[in-house]
Amino acid sequence: MVAFEGQRILPAAKSMKQFEAIIEGPYTYGVMLETHIAQLQSMMDQARRYGKKILLHADLVQGLKNDEYAAEYLCQHIRPAGLISTRASIIQKAKQKGITAIQRVFLLDTHALEKSYQLVAKTQPDYIEVLPGVIPHIIAEVSERTGIPIIAGGLIRTPEEVELALGVGAAAVTTSNDDLIKYFGKTLTL
Repeated sequence: MVAFEGQRILPAAKSMKQFEAIIEGPYTYGVMLETHIAQLQSMMDQARRYGKKILLHADLVQGLKNDEYAAEYLCQHIRPAGLISTRASIIQKAKQKGITAIQRVFLLDTHALEKSYQLVAKTQPDYIEVLPGVIPHIIAEVSERTGIPIIAGGLIRTPEEVELALGVGAAAVTTSNDDLIKYFGKTLTL
């Protein structure tokens, strides 16, 4: 299985302006980081009209509690291509509903890394998003230890850092950096 239909950059939107640029651009997959519950349905409908697949960060939807009921609502009514979350209950509900489940983990220190391994063993997500994504040897370690595809995100600022993360085994890189989105978007066709 090729992750995200071979797309190696997952542009991430923190605003409506970025969201619109993503759905009008060459990428098939995109990430919606911050939004309001009242905007979700129209955003997903708009993305579908453009043939885009949106991975929604469930923890960052304003006006929606971060629990399994919220995840059920998102899976049944909003129907994104995937859900991203730090919470086990959301990941488990997404998997149960057949939605791509992306476990986001923050690797601040050795303790956080070990806790993340325990969480991932419990949830068995489809992907693990590792933040920060600028630690190549940790990306390789998490990939090897879990056997789950890795998405690198956070603090990746240059094309070289993107290439390094991909080179050590990341299946994709998330970025909200407009320059990186444009740079790598040039290699895609509309």
